[in-house]
Amino acid sequence: MSVDLFHRRAGQGTPIVILHGLFGSSDNWASIGRELEKDHDVLLVDQRDHGRSPHTNEVNYGLMADDVQRLVTGLGLKDIVLVGHSMGGKTAMWFAHRWPGLVKHLVSVDMGPREYPISNQAPIIEALLTSDLDRKTSRKEVDEHLARYVPEPGVRQFLLKSLYWETPEKLAWRMNVPILARDIHHILGAAPPELIRVPTLFIRGGQSDYITRGDVPAIKEQFPNSRIETVEFAGHWVHAQAPTEVMDLIRSVA
Repeated sequence: MSVDLFHRRAGQGTPIVILHGLFGSSDNWASIGRELEKDHDVLLVDQRDHGRSPHTNEVNYGLMADDVQRLVTGLGLKDIVLVGHSMGGKTAMWFAHRWPGLVKHLVSVDMGPREYPISNQAPIIEALLTSDLDRKTSRKEVDEHLARYVPEPGVRQFLLKSLYWETPEKLAWRMNVPILARDIHHILGAAPPELIRVPTLFIRGGQSDYITRGDVPAIKEQFPNSRIETVEFAGHWVHAQAPTEVMDLIRSVA
């Protein structure tokens, strides 16, 4: 069953709908959104079980695509530029497969259509599941706990953006950690195997292994109307490391 997604909307022009990645939120795209809204109608969306959107009992791409379709049609939008990073990119692929008539252009930021291994996410999931926020009294304590599993400061800061004070005394995660951990195999799963003919732009981080050169033939076969652009110096968080380049590429198809 679909849910009403929290979103922020600003600007006028071609509608651009932006979906964040796993363990993120619409806040991750706030600075890019502020620039794009100068000449476009921009929606920054929290996907289910993330940010300020509802917590549910199940996460998979069929449901996440349903949520976005409910939002898009409820607002009367069409000919959208649908942008998704990582998990959001896979949601966008499912959406484009099921409702191609609503999509002017699909933009997948460092996410291919294949299934991904759990190795990159396993330490993060373990860190979040064992964070025991009932016993933590400061963000510093949570960061110290995460560091036992996630040594990269940038990744920990990304995760900590979803930490908030539920009450003046109690910290909580905005993301629905138990459900995301339980359904992680769905989140890492592949896009629908059918051809997706919607015009598609893949933005690849040159320092990331999410879209490798070996993936390119399969992408071109499944997305015959696609092109792949590489930001050589960027890793998986391309939009954070190369915001100007990502904005220029999105504008080129909007």
